[in-house]
Amino acid sequence: MSEDPDGDERLATRTVGESGPHVVFVHGLFGQGKNWTTIAKGLADGHRVTLVDLPNHGHSPWTDRVDYQDMAALLAAELEGLGEPVTLVGHSMGGKVAMTLALRRPELLRALVVVDIAPVEYPLQGGRTDDPDEEASPFAAFIEAMKAMDLGSLASRADADAALLTAVPSRMVRSFLLQSLVREGAGGDGWRWRLNLDLLGRDLGELRGFPEPPDGASFDGPVLWIAGANSTYVLDEDRPHMDALFPATRLVRIKNAGHWVHSEQPEIFLETLRRFLERVEQ
Repeated sequence: MSEDPDGDERLATRTVGESGPHVVFVHGLFGQGKNWTTIAKGLADGHRVTLVDLPNHGHSPWTDRVDYQDMAALLAAELEGLGEPVTLVGHSMGGKVAMTLALRRPELLRALVVVDIAPVEYPLQGGRTDDPDEEASPFAAFIEAMKAMDLGSLASRADADAALLTAVPSRMVRSFLLQSLVREGAGGDGWRWRLNLDLLGRDLGELRGFPEPPDGASFDGPVLWIAGANSTYVLDEDRPHMDALFPATRLVRIKNAGHWVHSEQPEIFLETLRRFLERVEQ
């Protein structure tokens, strides 16, 4: 946990790499900073890479509400302490936090990378689909399944995986969610979620929106917009909204990737990001 000089809790962060320009990663809903570890290690030879846990996730403090502007303000406090403008990378919910910050505190950023999200309102914070039988967003079901799990009866992580199987059929997504299930107690025989599931469930509707930008606000620095080619989170109709707020945007769609682009195609994602960083850091 970062230390606040005034004694207040700050967001949990971890930095890898000892020299070079700063790159800061912000995870999506249900995630934590360590989700970016593989990508961070791939950049650490020439960058100082900071991985952030957003509020109500990972090791960061829990709050009373979910709000993009509040999250952006907490993140801005971390960036101020780095002493130089950074390249900020945000996925999904973290991408909305990153965009919110860029529009309000552009002086803190050298560049922005937005991963598989747009500055628009989503149906229940999910992707868009034309199939009426396909649920737009599984996130509410994920929360209910995690809350319904009897943590007191779990004997192993395999039991937890089995308990989520019906609501979360994807092995990759189950593994992602279970990273936030940790043992607790002196003997390590109990379990708890690092996620503030009650709050996230209550305020899930807030996450589907995007806060109204300040009048006339735009971020004019370089922006890389990365989308999964198999994802419905970034559609052609989103381009005008993105260009209005971020006029220097380049969109890259990564083949054979869905919403979790950096997990599904890590090598291609890393190479795409490296090329962007080389350009903006010249």
